[in-house]
Amino acid sequence: MQGETAKEHVPQGGSVVLKLNYKLSVEQKEISDRVIENFKNGVDTLINAVCGAGKTELVYGVIAFALSNKKTVAFAIPRRDVVMELYLRIKDAFPSNSVVAVYGGNNSKLEADIVVLTTHQLFRYPNYFDLIILDEIDAFPYKGNQVLSAMFKNSLRGNSVLMSATPSKEVLEYYSKKNRCILELNTRFHKHPLPVPELVIRIGYFKILFLAIKLRQYQKENKPVFIFTPTIEKCANLYQIIAKLVPNGCYVHSKCSDRKERIDDFKNGKFSYLITTAVLERGVTIKNLQIIIFEADHKLYDEYALIQIAGRVGRKFDAPEGEAIFLANKETKAIKNAIETIKNRNLFL
Repeated sequence: MQGETAKEHVPQGGSVVLKLNYKLSVEQKEISDRVIENFKNGVDTLINAVCGAGKTELVYGVIAFALSNKKTVAFAIPRRDVVMELYLRIKDAFPSNSVVAVYGGNNSKLEADIVVLTTHQLFRYPNYFDLIILDEIDAFPYKGNQVLSAMFKNSLRGNSVLMSATPSKEVLEYYSKKNRCILELNTRFHKHPLPVPELVIRIGYFKILFLAIKLRQYQKENKPVFIFTPTIEKCANLYQIIAKLVPNGCYVHSKCSDRKERIDDFKNGKFSYLITTAVLERGVTIKNLQIIIFEADHKLYDEYALIQIAGRVGRKFDAPEGEAIFLANKETKAIKNAIETIKNRNLFL
């Protein structure tokens, strides 16, 4: 299956069952309808929506419309971990349609009514899809990757819907041109404000001390925590130190062969905190989650990454609040801009 390409697949068409777990808000419904109209009229769409706005649900309507008209549909994401989680959500939302997940190591079946795949796997579908939903366009490894961008364009024979909470200025400029459309959603589906990150400045060992005290506090309050680190080496080293001070934690990064099991254990309450890298920056929603970014002033953290990570907090309807802490030696331009951007988004409430 290394270089095999997909065979033509035509959805059955007709009536499509769409099962939503909650009713769309007025704003969500307006955007969903606009996306459908754009697709009908051959207009490409960029959805610029805040973290936790319910971006995935915004495109269910256009997916249903495309399937009912026998159009081929793909939902592409840069990261494999997110593909696996999204596959289950889409399979549940479209119970009468076939759905397949395609990623490295899982590509024995390529055809279905809805193909959920990593952007790397788009090479298997030359001139194939009538509709491609491309989420997390600003995420590694898609962002700035000309090869993956070319594969996306090559697999598209119809129109696309791109989604991001932090689109670049270049992307915004591109979609402001003729026959393209930008749709904005500046509020979360539950109408609560985005948690505004708190900058905490600590030097040397005092950073470790603050982290340990904060983790013990969260444990007493029964609040799960992600501690983000900029590199794999820092992730492993920090865990070795913190584990001696605060028990009942774990760590995970891209080199962990059992990272799915570790993440699942965390979700099931086996661990109270998880020290991680950017592998959990996106696509994970956990009730009552708190966030600490360790060394938030590191050069690898730009404004967009900080906003994305902070966006993990307060995503649930019944737990819309929480803390996002930028733990750093100093305030950087990225930290300042991220906090200001989040505050400005909250002005739309």
